[in-house]
Amino acid sequence: MFLRRDRCIVSSPRRLTAGIAAAWLALLLSGAPSLAQLLPSGFFDQVPATGRQAQIEADILSYDGRLDVIGAEGRVVMRYDGYLLSGDRLSYNQTTGELDFVGNVVIQDPAGTTYRMDRVRVTGGMKEAFLDSLTLTTADGGLIKARDVSFSRELVTILTEAHYSPCGLCIDSKGRRIGWKVNASKIIYDRDGGLVYLEGPSLEVLGIPVAWIPWLVLPDPSQPRRQGFRMPSVDYTAQYGARLDLPYFIPVDDTMDLILTPTLMSRQGFLMAAEWAQRFDYGDFDIKASGLYQLDPSAYAGTVGDTSWRGAIQTTGRFVPFESWKAGWSYTAFSDAAYLVDYKLQSSKNVINEVYATHLSRDYYLDVRLQQFNLLGNVTPLQQEQNARAIPNITAAHYLDVGDMGQVAFEARVLGIQRGADSTPTYNGVPYIRAYEENKVHATVEASWQNQYILPAGIVATPYLGLRGDAAYYDGSSPLLAGPISLLEATPIAAVDFRWPVIAVDGYDSHLFEPIVQVVYRGSGTTLTGITNDDAQSFVFDDTNLFSYNRFSGTDRQETGLRVNVGGRYLANFEDGSWLQLIGGQSFQLMGLNALGVADTAQTGTSSGLGGTASYVVLGAQGSPLEGLTLGAKAQLDPGSLAIKRAGAGAKLNFGERSVGGDYAFIPADPAIGTVTDQHEVTGWFSTPLPIDYWYANASVSWDLASNTWLEASGGLTYDDGYFVTTVYGAANGPTHSSPNAHSFGLKFKLRGPTGEFSF
Repeated sequence: MFLRRDRCIVSSPRRLTAGIAAAWLALLLSGAPSLAQLLPSGFFDQVPATGRQAQIEADILSYDGRLDVIGAEGRVVMRYDGYLLSGDRLSYNQTTGELDFVGNVVIQDPAGTTYRMDRVRVTGGMKEAFLDSLTLTTADGGLIKARDVSFSRELVTILTEAHYSPCGLCIDSKGRRIGWKVNASKIIYDRDGGLVYLEGPSLEVLGIPVAWIPWLVLPDPSQPRRQGFRMPSVDYTAQYGARLDLPYFIPVDDTMDLILTPTLMSRQGFLMAAEWAQRFDYGDFDIKASGLYQLDPSAYAGTVGDTSWRGAIQTTGRFVPFESWKAGWSYTAFSDAAYLVDYKLQSSKNVINEVYATHLSRDYYLDVRLQQFNLLGNVTPLQQEQNARAIPNITAAHYLDVGDMGQVAFEARVLGIQRGADSTPTYNGVPYIRAYEENKVHATVEASWQNQYILPAGIVATPYLGLRGDAAYYDGSSPLLAGPISLLEATPIAAVDFRWPVIAVDGYDSHLFEPIVQVVYRGSGTTLTGITNDDAQSFVFDDTNLFSYNRFSGTDRQETGLRVNVGGRYLANFEDGSWLQLIGGQSFQLMGLNALGVADTAQTGTSSGLGGTASYVVLGAQGSPLEGLTLGAKAQLDPGSLAIKRAGAGAKLNFGERSVGGDYAFIPADPAIGTVTDQHEVTGWFSTPLPIDYWYANASVSWDLASNTWLEASGGLTYDDGYFVTTVYGAANGPTHSSPNAHSFGLKFKLRGPTGEFSF
């Protein structure tokens, strides 16, 4: 017998802590039923290895050699493989493997999780463990409690009167209930079956019971590839009614998975979905298929979904066959374009069917794709034909640094367009041809050189020389444009960029003033190099493209002639953290055909401000005069009349958790593009916490100043205590909105846990 804080080192491979490990595993399993995906990662697998030395300290240590029993009493402390155990009295029989730890038992694991209980009993040669009055506190503050826990047959754990809450007691410093808790009269964890059974589970939110069901079966999240049902989901819409999804997972082998998801709906009946996923050493692919026979097609009356049989097949693949290469595909086929959206199987409004291969290295880039573009939603087959197939879509580039001589670049693109119908919208009486029915191919190659030189007085000169070649063919399929038409064009390019950065420093303040002059020559009389304009339809002249050699967004259009861009930039940074940037300038056409004054059927370039000899003056400003306050504005000015041709301004102020801001946009009437009246729109918004803890509000409103009526308004209230989040929101549109007099509203809930969140 050893007295007063003696130490004993035990090294038997099946001794004391092996039993504690078994009991400890039982404790860990208790959290599974409470929305298992919210529990700490690896929650079921933290079992310490046996066979290591344990250190035991106690006021009194004893050993009965006849019975082979180790005993310890009074402030018993045990250390084993990073675990710390303490209690009042310990008894361990090394022959039978029975352990009894009684009185104020505390176990702390290496991760910082703490377990408290009145008693731990391990019997049956370490195969069974029993715990009384368990309290488990995780390192992140979660709390698991149970009246008692039993661990038997090595693979089954039973918790009685169990509770789990990620926020501990879920009472804040002011004594208010927060967060959420899951309760169950009994929880059974079957590791062999990979399932967690709950008897009488219920959910409390803010201390108020909100849901109860007689039983629930959940998959074991520590065994993600165990065959069985996965987390079910519920939903409701007026079109398909109440909905229950029951996914079932089948691991065919180590590289192949199958998920079957039967879905029951009160209005539309039965929908079946299946997903097959296959993995390889160099990639993976998956195939999804789903379909149903609608019991009530009239729920989708007036849309393409008003039919009996609906379904879709989707597949994707991703492979890395060689270093610096990747390849793959994505393909979707459907009975109607609205199916995937109507049944919430896909949230995006479009899909791209494509096969691709991409190479990327330090100096080389190659991307080859065959693509088909499809819209999702209430889109008819005729409307779908207005979308293109890009066969092929090839982009390549090679960049070569030649030391002090600068950089040489080679770029190429081949774009083939196939389209089955013309797209001819009209806006306020102005016709647009967005796309032709056509079979077209457009190939572009460009070689260029540029270098940078520092001239006297610190002027920075960057000359640029290039040669662009275009070859295009259009077959004349559209009745709107006779054909066939061929084009073969070479465009020499010469440009130089002069900048004179002048820097002044005054204490901690710095100022940069940079006058900029660009001279650009593109020696071609052909502006529509792609014959039809499929990829260069977006165009607004402002401070972001003032200093650009070619302002068209795609390759089907190009600038021509001799042009000079003149302007400057001012940037100031101040000691107090405030800053200001100003950009402004103008562009002039000196000679040759001005491509920016040539409108095409897509109205690209029309009223852009660049069509004449002298362009509009463009101005841009950004700055932050105070901490948390950001301001910005931009404008187009007619230099002759000083009339504002386009303008916008915005401001945002953050102070603490509060933010407020506003935006203003002005577009004058321009009958040439279908804008029949001046457009003045102002938007204001704010987000702020409320005087009541955990509550936040946000709102925005847009006002149509020209019509003196509101355009749209939205707002919401949010409660967020860090564990439970709920939001009520609503939005409505005014009579001048693109979707006039429409409205929407909703309610969202979110439960947060240590490793994720659960929304519904």
